[in-house]
Amino acid sequence: MSDNRPSIQHISDTARWAAVYRAKETERPDALFRDPYARQLAGERGEQIAAALPFHEQHSWSWVSRTVAFDRFIAEQLRDGVDMVVNLAAGLDMRPFRMELPKALTWVEVDLPGILDYKEEIFGAEKPLCKLERVRIDLADVDGRRRLFAGLGRRSQKALVLSEGLMIYLEAEEAGALAEDLFNVRAFQSWVLDIASPGLLQMLLPNTDMEFGEGVAKLKFAPANGPDFFRPYGWGTVRVDSLGKTAAELKRLPPELEAMVAMPENPTQMGPIPWSGVCLLGRV
Repeated sequence: MSDNRPSIQHISDTARWAAVYRAKETERPDALFRDPYARQLAGERGEQIAAALPFHEQHSWSWVSRTVAFDRFIAEQLRDGVDMVVNLAAGLDMRPFRMELPKALTWVEVDLPGILDYKEEIFGAEKPLCKLERVRIDLADVDGRRRLFAGLGRRSQKALVLSEGLMIYLEAEEAGALAEDLFNVRAFQSWVLDIASPGLLQMLLPNTDMEFGEGVAKLKFAPANGPDFFRPYGWGTVRVDSLGKTAAELKRLPPELEAMVAMPENPTQMGPIPWSGVCLLGRV
């Protein structure tokens, strides 16, 4: 970076940052997925952020395995009859353009105006593989999101909700309120999200506190009981894919972490152990 300001100045910077890792994976000869849009979406800003944060380069495996885990859950849910995908805090995700999707599927991207405007400026003429809608709203607007959720619920028989990279920025009370709002829409049958342990949060905070500017939400949400946090709000755990074990399976895990990842794990009891995973939740 050209000055001493924190690398992440706006929450949209994290979307550009994530796109860098999708681009790097795409360019590998043995790529696990292909996102031909990622490099352009990351842009110079994304490259600057990645270059300024060398600590995270050694953890690029987690970004890649998270993408793969979400892709797998989405594909499974589509085979199970989902007719709508609601992608909360969609950022620079381009799955409606890169995944094999039914043409009749409705995919709804929900995010702040700036990030969706940026994506449309670059790829506005690109044709999605399904029906794509974009909704510009701040999810912190509780009344607004409830109206949105209710309207989408009236149009779907079986919807899948995604919140990739969102939950960790919320307070526990905010995470619970969002879970309750989603549960109150009967058509929202499943929810895929990523979650971190308190141990991982404590490992990340010293770096992110320095890297995130004053206007960027800090990392907060890492419940001690993992996905069981959501059960009182109506969501039970269907399956959890550990990012470490997923990376090991995909041959992306650094050798120095292999012994730790090989150990048995219980996503509801990871506590001080650095851990993260992608969870499929269903209505209880």
